[in-house]
Amino acid sequence: MILSEKILHTINNSNRIVICQAENPDGDSLGSSLALEEILSDLGKTVSLHCPVQVPSYLHYFSGWSRVSADFDNSADLAIIVDTSSAMLMSKTLDNPLAKTFFETKPVIVLDHHVGVEPDLPFAAEYIISDTAVATGELIYNIAESNNWPISQSAATNLFSSIQSDSLGLTTANTTADSFETCAKLVRLGAIPMEIEEARRELMKKSQRILEYKGKLIERIEYFHNGRTAFVHVPFSEIQEYSNEYNPTMLVLDEMRMVNNVDVAIGIKTYPDGKLTAKIRSNIPISNIIAKTFGGDGHPYAAGFRIYEHLDEFTPEFVRNMIDIYQQYDANNQQAKHDDHIDKAIKMAEKAEQSGNHANLDGQELGAFRIKR
Repeated sequence: MILSEKILHTINNSNRIVICQAENPDGDSLGSSLALEEILSDLGKTVSLHCPVQVPSYLHYFSGWSRVSADFDNSADLAIIVDTSSAMLMSKTLDNPLAKTFFETKPVIVLDHHVGVEPDLPFAAEYIISDTAVATGELIYNIAESNNWPISQSAATNLFSSIQSDSLGLTTANTTADSFETCAKLVRLGAIPMEIEEARRELMKKSQRILEYKGKLIERIEYFHNGRTAFVHVPFSEIQEYSNEYNPTMLVLDEMRMVNNVDVAIGIKTYPDGKLTAKIRSNIPISNIIAKTFGGDGHPYAAGFRIYEHLDEFTPEFVRNMIDIYQQYDANNQQAKHDDHIDKAIKMAEKAEQSGNHANLDGQELGAFRIKR
């Protein structure tokens, strides 16, 4: 069983449950919240959905997104936090005195799959953090299946969407065979991939105005570290003007990542209160390492962070830190390749020895060295 008897008892004895997302909602956190709402409602619970910020418009293809509210139901018996265990990403909710008191006095369950993050929520909680699930949605499916909880077609659709979102269509390095199997089961439960993708693509359409703005953003992209880093800045004036139609950084981030020789693409937004937020996408598994350097976290190929620092101070600091991160990654990667060469050479030698074919190995070049008999 994934859930302990204590956690099951807590859920079974809670009539009102508030499901909380962090202040950087994404497809996994939203899909997980909506699916969990369905599942728990079918178990007879009264469920509310909380997120301290508006659900981004690019996620409006999730049916039920409008039920997510900035209001926090402090009359609930239990809070379930999905897709984060980070105090920083919950800071807006924690700034609400009612929510803070609730977390300190009522039971809290955390469902997450970010195993690289050290949980630091400033209150007691029961943590269920999967080290195999590619998304929190996959973890929730496993919990529901193991407890024979009903999964409606709507819940299956949201779980499928959450997994597809966090795994970039089941293509990320931490996608497993179990992830594929879970998606297949969700399709059997009623999720229709074609309809989900059509809804997502319809929402991704852009107005002529947004396309023109995208061109301006592309012209502003800067490149550092001999082209390995693509960098774009979005000032607050543009956030105000365009965000209701499209998230500015998401307009160009993936295309920045697809430029020849680029390893890391980063989009920076700045706000009048001194806040700076970053979205990172990478072609090598260091996005979460970059984010952690600045107090954030995420996945190896997609991550983010938020700090309070002036852009003119942040940019040179970021460039300096990236030099160290690239050097460490390159050194580790080179060592891994060297170890792989040695491993292959040893296996070839063992295979030849077992077959008795020693003569053909004499002087054969294997990686960076030769085997001599």
